[in-house]
Amino acid sequence: MSTTTPNPEPAPDDVARGLAELELLANATPAAPVVDTTLGETKRVRQLRAEVAEAHLLAQLQEDDTPLLLDTVKVRKRRKQAGEAARLHQLAQDPTMRAWQASRMRRLLVTGAMVALALALAWSTVGVQRFAADGANPWTPTWIIAWLVEPFLSLALMVVVGARAYASANGQPIDSPTLVRIEWLFLALTLSMNAWPHLAVPSFEEFSVSQLMLHMLGPIVTVAIVTALPIILAAFSSLDHGGPTGRGATGGSYRANVDALTARARALIAAGELPEQPSATRIRQALGCGTGPASAVRDALKGDPA
Repeated sequence: MSTTTPNPEPAPDDVARGLAELELLANATPAAPVVDTTLGETKRVRQLRAEVAEAHLLAQLQEDDTPLLLDTVKVRKRRKQAGEAARLHQLAQDPTMRAWQASRMRRLLVTGAMVALALALAWSTVGVQRFAADGANPWTPTWIIAWLVEPFLSLALMVVVGARAYASANGQPIDSPTLVRIEWLFLALTLSMNAWPHLAVPSFEEFSVSQLMLHMLGPIVTVAIVTALPIILAAFSSLDHGGPTGRGATGGSYRANVDALTARARALIAAGELPEQPSATRIRQALGCGTGPASAVRDALKGDPA
């Protein structure tokens, strides 16, 4: 036979606790229903919300001036060019740089003058050959030898002009009236031999001014170059580049520069970096001076006791 366990009687505390919970449930405020704010939101609303958010972010970023402090590629390129121009200008004021520029320009002018002189003498060769051949038949001995008249005159003239030009370039121009007369003698012979065939014509109708001027062009250019080149080279040799290596040809500054360079050369000789009697080329390379001052230093060192 089964026995049933009777339910225990509730304690007074349990009854009180249950009544309290029932009272709380009766007094509780019902929770508000959850509303989905995205319901009914259109594409225009979402686009406008995104634009507003973007505007707020842009306003915050635009207050930062850091991007304005950075150099762009164009600014850096221009700054580099300005710095390079400033350094080149400063280098151009250096006495050594100015001496190098003068030497380069002098070499260019001498080369151009010699080329023009050679072309002018070659141009006059035709006129001289016509004068020397005197109507001889082509390829006869007289006709062939006539082509050699102008070349040996030109070579003799080039010797005199080259010697005067070299001396002027080294600050010691040759002021010899004899050499000047020799130059003008050669030039006068060349000019007369070019002009005579066009002056000694049987009749005035055969005379041509244009042919005369064309054949006189070579000798005239030769006269101009021979006259101008020594003057130009003497002017270059007297340039003072503003430093101890300046090449002033005359005056106290030039003498002071030579004395200073001579003292430096003696110090190099004492140190064993230069021989006892160095050449002008060795002195120029060691001191970084021009050929004129180097020659003057060489001459000053020749008087030193061995």
